[in-house]
Amino acid sequence: MRFVSTRGQAASATLSQAIAAGLAPDGGLYVPESLPRLSHADFEGRESLPEIAATLLRPFFDGDALADALDAICAQAFDFPAPLRRLDDGTGLLELFHGPTAAFKDFGARFLAACISRLRAGASELLTIVVATSGDTGAAVGGAFHGLPGVRVVILYPDGRVSPRQAHQLGAFGDNVRALRVAGSFDDCQALVKRALNDGELQARVPLSSANSISLGRLLPQMSYYASTALAHWRETGESLNFAIPTGNLGNALACILARRIGLPIGEVLLATNANDVLPKFFDGGAYEPRASVTTLANAMDVGAPSNFERLRWLYPDEDALREGFRSISVDDEAIRETISEVWTRHGVAICPHTATAIHALDSLALDGSWAVAATAHPAKFETIVEPLIGDLVAPPPALAALLARPAHAEPMPSDFADFRARLEHT
Repeated sequence: MRFVSTRGQAASATLSQAIAAGLAPDGGLYVPESLPRLSHADFEGRESLPEIAATLLRPFFDGDALADALDAICAQAFDFPAPLRRLDDGTGLLELFHGPTAAFKDFGARFLAACISRLRAGASELLTIVVATSGDTGAAVGGAFHGLPGVRVVILYPDGRVSPRQAHQLGAFGDNVRALRVAGSFDDCQALVKRALNDGELQARVPLSSANSISLGRLLPQMSYYASTALAHWRETGESLNFAIPTGNLGNALACILARRIGLPIGEVLLATNANDVLPKFFDGGAYEPRASVTTLANAMDVGAPSNFERLRWLYPDEDALREGFRSISVDDEAIRETISEVWTRHGVAICPHTATAIHALDSLALDGSWAVAATAHPAKFETIVEPLIGDLVAPPPALAALLARPAHAEPMPSDFADFRARLEHT
């Protein structure tokens, strides 16, 4: 299979080339030249998440240098569960936070690291992974690449706009992982990363790649937990499962949408955002107008220019069809607080602010059918928000507790490309 740019001006690439590059040379995002078609029958006898992931991803790896290693990559990356926790008869929480940094991004980051470690085997030149994070991505990437020979990671995050525990995680790895706290927003961090990846002169001196949700190496494997959950539901009920997904940069939701397009038994996909309402305004009929992000309780979704919207438009080139295919709800901070409290009162379950946006969106629409809400992060990462609302402590899982026990350091940096470029070149 070959991969092309969403902007159509770059030559096609193999999957390995697309993963290594991050962005296409014309500044677009890599997408499959064509999508495979699979059905539930193709997964017969596949029960575990690694088995389902390998079956789902095999067409994308067809003919690639990594094809023979796919089973091993999936087994290495997906060595923790993604259980569906039932809340009531119609709704469950798809718990995606059981990985080493307690967020769904562990799935994609570990898969990407497993791919790159194989692609870089024997390489003499250092590869720098640059990643912008609004909270969880950076920790997942740092954890996945920490200690990997021949690779260094540079994480940019908006200073003061992530939770205290998120900030500690980002600076706690050390060694080959460097954290930069940027005086600006996530959108500023993302713009710096994209500009670096598009700087040919810089790339000639400092080989760069990306681990943001623009990376195919993160996007494609994220289809796997949606496929696994939907297949389990279909096997039990013979019906498609609907998903409500908190979204900021649109990568996690796009993975679910791609899995549905390929043929998995997935029904409606509801997109929940925080007060950064670029997507809800578009799906309500307005123009797509990126704008400066605003700070919210669900900080990992504080995105005013969701990168993967470019891929969504590639998938749905007819704008009317795109608008008709989805619903998107914006949820403000007060509703997030109320939802965290209500879920605790009704179910005795603590949820993070991001998960709360999806639950609130789903409740506000009172939709029929069976729904899974993507629970994207462990509530212990947001204890300063969650614990006062539920009146109880939320213990961090062991891996998160171990990271929080380490010393942490992040370097201050202005939102300035010349400064960022100099840091990449001289360290």
